[in-house]
Amino acid sequence: MHAEVEHLRKLPVAEKLRIVEELWDDIGDSGERFPLPEWHRVEAERRAAELEADSSIALSREELWRRVDKKNG
Repeated sequence: MHAEVEHLRKLPVAEKLRIVEELWDDIGDSGERFPLPEWHRVEAERRAAELEADSSIALSREELWRRVDKKNG
C-alpha cells in the first residue's frame, strides 16, 4: 500500500470526511464524465416516480438527521 494511503488511514474520522468532501467537490467541478452503471439510472428513475406518486414519503431534513443520529448512538 502506498505511504500516502497509510497516512490517510491514520487520520481522525472528521479529517477523513473533510478530505472526502474536498475530493467529491473536485470531482464534481472537473466536468469529467464517468460511467454510471445502468442500474443507477433505473433506480433513480424508480425513486423519482415513487416520490412523484406520493410526496408524503419524503423525509424532512430534520427527520433524516434524527434517524442518522439515532442510528449512530
